[in-house]
Amino acid sequence: MEKPSILHFLTPQQHLSPFDVNMAFDAGFMVAGYTKIELGEVAALTQDAMFSRAPQDAPRTVLFIGGRDAMIALDMAKAARDVMFPPFQISIFADPSGAFTTAAAMVAAVEKHLARLGGTLAGAKLAVYGAKGIVGGIVGVIAAQAGAEVTLVGHDRTTALAEKAQEFERRFGLRLRVVDGSTDEGRRAALADADIVLTAAKAGVQVLSRADLAAAKHLKIAADINAVPPAGIEGLDVKADGTPLENGVIGIGALAIGNLKFRVQHRLLQRLHDAKNAEYIDFREAFEVAREITAST
Repeated sequence: MEKPSILHFLTPQQHLSPFDVNMAFDAGFMVAGYTKIELGEVAALTQDAMFSRAPQDAPRTVLFIGGRDAMIALDMAKAARDVMFPPFQISIFADPSGAFTTAAAMVAAVEKHLARLGGTLAGAKLAVYGAKGIVGGIVGVIAAQAGAEVTLVGHDRTTALAEKAQEFERRFGLRLRVVDGSTDEGRRAALADADIVLTAAKAGVQVLSRADLAAAKHLKIAADINAVPPAGIEGLDVKADGTPLENGVIGIGALAIGNLKFRVQHRLLQRLHDAKNAEYIDFREAFEVAREITAST
């Protein structure tokens, strides 16, 4: 008799994400949740999951890593991976707060429309607003790994974003520029040479106005993940998917990105549900799948 597929949901937070629980159930998993998990507890939980099933059933067991911190999620995923060995290898899917699949969808959506304009991410100048947040930071990492020249734009005068960029550079071998966007002058200066602008700020916060966009002389694409009014970019409809804005800029709205994110996460969960061998998934694999989906649309 074939064993059921089980997803063990680990999070440092007080609660599991209902969104991710629903997604896992809809992909066919039984779900068990573990909250307030610390990094040092991950190894023992992983071993409990991997040794409780026969090796042939190991691929039908998945550790899903949630939370609200990308680096902690990656550290937890690594801690789980490090204690595994054949034939007791189970799958790992890191997607804290849905940030990895959301960031992957955002960059893939931009790449699709950029290709239609005859461009590529390689060498493109890309500015990310709201980069201190979990989605914005990973958007910058994905875009930089794809060859873009990335500027991370902060909204305050703290050193938090610069420290985050240094951590990204250390972990992933990237070069990222950081600028202060807390003033009108700083916010617009980051747009001056940008080909692409992405906003990933808190819900309901307008980051860029029409006047800001008008100051961007080379801008081709503007994308936003905020579905709560007002939009992060003034004048950008949440349903926009390649819709022309003022000054000929192409707009991509939150619902267009969200629809792709949903499809990416569902496809990855379905893949793990049906897998014959254990897999490891983080933002890199999510971006590959997002590209596969956009290539077919």
